Amino acid sequence: MDDRGDRKMYDVTCSDCGSATQVPFEPKEGRPVYCRACYGKHKKRF
Repeated sequence: MDDRGDRKMYDVTCSDCGSATQVPFEPKEGRPVYCRACYGKHKKRF
């Protein structure tokens, strides 16, 4: 069963583009948070 619909989401501003977005974790001060589009640009490529 998928319980993601009940997950608490946090409103944040993307550290890269400034777009408003939501993430499923509580952001920590001093750590960047990215929207879905910008996350792909910062994800480490192996």
